[in-house]
This record gives sequence, C-alpha cells and structure tokens, in this order.
Amino acid sequence: MTRGGMKTEETTAGLARYLGVLRYGGRALHLVWTTSRRLTAAIGLFTVMAGALPAAAAYVGKLVVDGVLRAAQTGDAADQEHVLMWVGVEGLLILMVGMAQRGLTTCQFLLKAILGHRIESMILEKALTLHLSHFEDADVHDKMDQARREAIARPMALVTGTFALIRDAISLSTYAALLFQFSGWAVLLVAAAGLPAFIVEARFTGHTFRFLRNKTPELRERKYLEMIMTREENAKEVMIFRLGEMLLGRYHALFWKLYYQDRRIQLRRGFWGFVLGTVSIFAVYGAYVWIILSTIQGELSIGQMTMYLVLFRQSQNAVTSALTSVGTMYENNLYLSTLYAFLETEVTNSTGRATSGPDPDDGLRFERVTFTYPGGTRPAVEDASFQLAPGRQLALVGDNGSGKTTLVKLLARLHDPDSGRILLHGRDIAEWDIDVLRRKIAIVFQDFVRYKLTAGENIGVGDIDHFTDRERWVRAARQGLVEPDIDELPIGYDTRLGRSFRGGHELSGGQWQKMALARLFMREEAEIYVLDEPTAAVDAEAEAQIFEHVHRNTDGRMCILISHRLSFPRTADEIIVMDGGKIIERGTHAELMDLGGRYSDLFQLQASGYVD
Repeated sequence: MTRGGMKTEETTAGLARYLGVLRYGGRALHLVWTTSRRLTAAIGLFTVMAGALPAAAAYVGKLVVDGVLRAAQTGDAADQEHVLMWVGVEGLLILMVGMAQRGLTTCQFLLKAILGHRIESMILEKALTLHLSHFEDADVHDKMDQARREAIARPMALVTGTFALIRDAISLSTYAALLFQFSGWAVLLVAAAGLPAFIVEARFTGHTFRFLRNKTPELRERKYLEMIMTREENAKEVMIFRLGEMLLGRYHALFWKLYYQDRRIQLRRGFWGFVLGTVSIFAVYGAYVWIILSTIQGELSIGQMTMYLVLFRQSQNAVTSALTSVGTMYENNLYLSTLYAFLETEVTNSTGRATSGPDPDDGLRFERVTFTYPGGTRPAVEDASFQLAPGRQLALVGDNGSGKTTLVKLLARLHDPDSGRILLHGRDIAEWDIDVLRRKIAIVFQDFVRYKLTAGENIGVGDIDHFTDRERWVRAARQGLVEPDIDELPIGYDTRLGRSFRGGHELSGGQWQKMALARLFMREEAEIYVLDEPTAAVDAEAEAQIFEHVHRNTDGRMCILISHRLSFPRTADEIIVMDGGKIIERGTHAELMDLGGRYSDLFQLQASGYVD
C-alpha cells in the first residue's frame, strides 16, 4: 500500500474514532437533564443571554461613540440626551451580561454537585451488582478506578462545554452579522485564526487520554501504597517493620515514572500550541491594521472603528473558544467512555425464583462439585461430594489452600461450580432465589470486616432486615459471648468502634472475633451456620467456651466449621479432610484416628505441642 493510502486510512480511522466517542454526548446530556431540569434550563437561558448580549453591547457602544462626536460638533442638547440614553442602554446590557455570567456560574456549581453525587451513586450501585469474580478481576478494578477517577466530573464538563459552544455560536452569529458590514473577508479571517489552537488541542487530547488509560494499573498501585501508609490497621506493621521509607520510595518512583511520560506529551502540546498560536496573533493584529487604515482613509467612523476592533477581538476569542469546546467535548467523551465501560460491565443475574425445596429433610448436598477460579491452572475444588442433614455438624479441615473456604463460597453462590450440583432441600441452589438462599445461610468468614459503626450496628449487619432491632442485638451479643465486652464500652451498644472517627473505641482481636460471631446469631432464621476459623484470635479458654456454646446453640440447624485447630472438629458428627481441593478422608474423629491418615497425623502433631 502506498504511503498516501496509509495516510488516508489513518485519517478515516481517526475520524471514525472521533465520531464514535461522541455517541456518549447524548447520553451525558440526558443524564444532566434528568438530574435537574430546572438547573439545566436555567443554564440554557443564561447561556443564550451571555452569547447574544455582548454583541448588542458592542453595537450600542458604537452608537455612543458616534453620538459623542456628533454632540461635540453640534452642541445640540437633544444629541446629548440621545447619547446619555444609549449610555444607559449599554450599562443595562453590561449589567445583564454580568447577571447572566454570575447566574451561569452559580447554576453550574449547583448542578455539578448534584450530578457528581448521582454518578458516584451509579458507580456504587453498579458495584453492588457485581459478582465476587468481578472483584477478583484486575481489568474490572481498572475500569472501576477509571470511572471513579475522571468520569464523575466529565458529564457536567461535557454539558458545560456544550452550552459554551452554543453561547459562542450565538456570539459568532451576531459578531459575523456586524463584521460582514465591514468585509466578508474579515469573517473568514476570524474563522481561520482560531483553527491552529483547535488542531493542537484535538491532536494531544487523545494522547493524554490514552496515556492515563494505559497507566491505570500504576495509578491504582500508587493509591494502594498511599492506603498502606495512611490506614490505621496498617500503621503497626509499617512502624515495627520500618516499611515507611521503602513504601514511600516506591510511591515516589511510580509518580516520577508517570510524570516523565506525561511531561513529554505536555511539552510537545505546549510547543506546538505556541507555534500555531502565533498565527492567531498575526491575524488579530493584521485585522487591526486593516481597520485602522480604513478609518484613516475615511471609510469608517471612529465609532465604527471602535466597534470593529472590539468585534474582531471578541470574534477571534469566540472562535478559539468554540473550537476548543469541540476539542474538550471530544476529550470529555473519551473519559465518559470509561464510565459507561464500567456501568456496562456484563453481569449475569441469577434466574432462580424458588423459595423452598421439595425435601427439607435432605438438608445440604454437594454432588461431584468442581470449580476453578478464573485464570487458575488447577481446580480449587475437585469432585467434592458430601451431605449434611438438618441438626448435624460438619467440620472441614486441611491446610491453607486446600479448598475449604471455596466450598463455602460456592454454597453462598459467591461463585458457581464449573460442574456438579449443590442442593438445598433437594433443589439445586441455582434454582433458588438468591436472596432467599442467602437468608438461609449465616457465615462468619475468617477475614470478617471490622465496621467503623456502633457496637450494635456491627452486630446488626448480620441481618440487614433487622439492622436496628436492639432486642436482637442483645440476644445475638449474648449468644456470641460478646455481651460483657459491650457492657464495658462507654455507651454500650451505641459506642462507635474503631478510632477512625471521634469518640471511637477500639476492641481487641478476640473481642472483634466474638463480635463477628454475634453477627451469625443475629440471623435467627438461618438454617445453615458456617464458621470459618471462628477462634483464630482468641485464647484456648475462650475457644473452648465458644465451641461448646456453638455446639449447644445450633438448634437443629446445619453447622459447618472450618478450623486449623482440631480440638473442636472432633465433636462434629462428621469430619472432612481436604487436600489440593479434593476430599481425601471423611468420618468421625474416632474413625479418622483409627484410619491413621492425614487427620490422625495433624491431630497428633497439634496434641504434641501441649505435651511437656
């Protein structure tokens, strides 16, 4: 292919790309309009006023100057009154221009605040629809970060730019009508003078956007490093391990890496902007010379000269502003594409509608379940089968990464199996309404969240339908063995936990773990209790107390316990030993000890640690 043909294809592709991103403009305008019709309409009105009135003021200014000259020559009182009248009209027009500009600024500020909140809400609402697999996907994190970083302000900027373009178009129309009386060439000169700035902005806007989009992982890493250095839960290790200098060094290194790449783009942008901008300067002063010479030659009056000089300067500014607005609209459309790319992230919603199963006595059943995490090289769970009847307790034991917690995620439909089935009450959980299914399951994860809420609300999150039910808080706290700790807090259940906010009170690791356990008991209608390492942060005495308490308070529920410590699993009705995602042993404590396999080795190894 010839070089000319390649250039043509590149130009065509660039135009297609440009027009393609502009499709978000209509969506942004609709978004702004539906956010506040009154403010949007007010902005439109003030835009029209700001666009039309300056030209009218310039024309009245010409009448004032010519009137002054005429009154000075004739000395007629009527001419003087006429001049003063036009001065009053010009003052009124200038006052209205100021009002329009102030009103425009105020309405834009208010609309920007409302719109920013709405878009942030849209992003958060979308985040709440994502599956766990999305949060484990780096590409989705990049999309979310891009949307939150830039797109919140972009719709308003796009609409502001659109109204600015309308304002400039109105101004240019009125300026052109007046300039055309001087010369049609003057109108063309005004239009041509603004093109260089537009060319520069349009060219480098795309470069800047692609740079930021491609560097999103590095920007997220900088934010992560910042979080490590500033969050309360990280402060102890940062201090003890003396990580501050290393973390700050990485933070600086990422900044300078991105800075030097961005600087290269901005220096080129500034250089070419200056070079091509000189064209506009020469055009302006060339027009000045033209107008001045025409006035000296008697072709124009002093008033006309004053008007045309003002008009030409304002026209050139309006053209530059209008073309820059077009470039800015393109830029804002680029950033809006990141917002809608995140909002349009494909989410497969559950189609299940069942609220019960045909055989409640069948309890919970896994049938040859296999699951591999996205991007994984081997199954996290492979060919797992077991049954748990109502009122029975099952213990899952095994090394880290053996698949224990993955089974729980599959049960709660945080992930779906690649093959096999999970049944509750004799019905595949894929057929259950997902909200109904999750109400039947109460889970305490090992990495539970320490909410910076009140003590009561920290328990209440266990059942959002009864989040503010103080009687349930008390019952759950008593069952979770955290009631004595709450009673010692300054204002009991109304004490804010954590020290991130004023008046907060921090708990110990063991107290937090009992708080998480209380959340499980908060869900009184649950049929399945799942405890994932529920005693990792408590001492042996508290552990024994918790295990005995849980054993007595399952009340006919199915109970799944995941633990590295084997003191409690031996009281379970069945113990499943996992390794590499597979079930390698199963039975009661006595049966597994007699088997002399992996469980027996682990139990004896742990027991030996308590022998002198």
